[in-house]
Order: sequence, then C-alpha cells, then structure tokens
Amino acid sequence: MSVLERLAATIAARRDADPASSHTAGLLAKGPDKCAEKFGEEAVEAIIAAARRDRAGLIAESADVLYHLMVMLAAQGVELAEVLAELERREGVSGVAEKASRPR
Repeated sequence: MSVLERLAATIAARRDADPASSHTAGLLAKGPDKCAEKFGEEAVEAIIAAARRDRAGLIAESADVLYHLMVMLAAQGVELAEVLAELERREGVSGVAEKASRPR
C-alpha cells in the first residue's frame, strides 16, 4: 500500500471522529466548500514557495496540497482509486491529444 493509499484510509477513518480531536474530521465537518477553499489556500502557498525557489518550502507545501486535495476528494465522495484510474487511463497519451479529447 502506498503512502497516498494509507493517507486516504486515514482520512476515511477520521470522517466520523470528533472534530475537536481530529483536524481531518474538523475539515470534513465544515463541508465540501470549506475543504475546497482550504485546498486552494494550500495550492497558493505551494505556488509562492515555487516562485521563491524555496525548495524546502515547496516540498512541505506540496505535502499539504496532497493532503488537502485528498480531504477535498473525500468531502465530495471521490475515491483515490478513481483519480489513480484516470491517471492510468491518460498514461502514454500525449497531453495535447488528451486535452483535445475532453468535452468543452
């Protein structure tokens, strides 16, 4: 099991935990909109670290981005396996061709 799969399992297990004792439960209790907002905040922080060429900051912020992405997915009922399947579907396909195949 990969670290992302373990993280997804932890997020799922904490869904019903006490929000006072679990940051994950607290985020999920606030609903999908708040989870999306938090993901956006973390993404901006990663962008800032990248723009500043702050390697350590980018690594730390990227970990936060992945965690908050997975919380946002959980809030929407999207499984990590679904995202991984989509990545596998795209594997080996030109980015230009893949983007052109998307509905507009």
